[in-house]
Amino acid sequence: MKLLAKFNLVFILVFGLGMALISYNAHHFLMENARQQVLEQAELISASASATKSYTDQQVSPLLEKADDTTFFPQTIPFFAANATFRFVRSSHPNYTLREAALNPTNPDDRAEAWEADLIDYFRDNRSEEEHVGQRATPVGPVLYVANPIVAGQGCLVCHSVPSLAPRPMVDHYGRDNGFGWKPDDVVGAQIVSVPMSVPIAIADRGFRNLLIGLGSVFLLTILLIDLAMYLIVIRPLRKVSVNADIISKGEVDMPALEVRGRDEIAAVTASFNRMHTSLVKAFELLNN
Repeated sequence: MKLLAKFNLVFILVFGLGMALISYNAHHFLMENARQQVLEQAELISASASATKSYTDQQVSPLLEKADDTTFFPQTIPFFAANATFRFVRSSHPNYTLREAALNPTNPDDRAEAWEADLIDYFRDNRSEEEHVGQRATPVGPVLYVANPIVAGQGCLVCHSVPSLAPRPMVDHYGRDNGFGWKPDDVVGAQIVSVPMSVPIAIADRGFRNLLIGLGSVFLLTILLIDLAMYLIVIRPLRKVSVNADIISKGEVDMPALEVRGRDEIAAVTASFNRMHTSLVKAFELLNN
């Protein structure tokens, strides 16, 4: 095996081991980074001011201009408003879903499922918690979620304390059995933004693929540059020494000395060969005399 091939084999083994270690740690880092990115987007969605402005401008304001005491407008319900604003956001974040789930909502569609009820109970037991991040299994795969507690404020009690205080159109629309009995500062629900884990996984895989392509390109370029340097600095000078030594070994001693460049080990070998060549020429001259 030639010298350059041996060096290439060593470089490939070293760089291969390095890439394996980098890839292992990089994938974990990229996965955590992608997960954090998705969570930050979920938090932005949860508190999206721009979507609220769009909703208010397009639905609430026109209704207020023509509202009366006998017509019920679901757009005035905060839970309805949250879901309506999310529809604006979802146009640019189609993988995200929003739920304003409550244990005893006015609208039965907002009633908490079992896992959502567990989240609400968690916030009730941990009143200092303002956010909970988790992951759950679903029939379509794991889902990442960000949940925030919904606390009953004074404004909520106008509609949700007792039916007699609630707006009559709302009671007529939803009935007297749902959405009442709320107490001040009680955790009544949870706002939950969910996204499939396939989203951060896809982001991490894309980053990982780009990283491998980048590392592979750097690796190939490094190998080419090292091979070029090895050829110019080591192999070519040694090849000249080898060729001259082969010629001299066949009896052709009348050859010019090799050029010595630099002061490194290759230059030292070339100078030593020239001295040996000179000594050999002188020895032949003595024998001939």
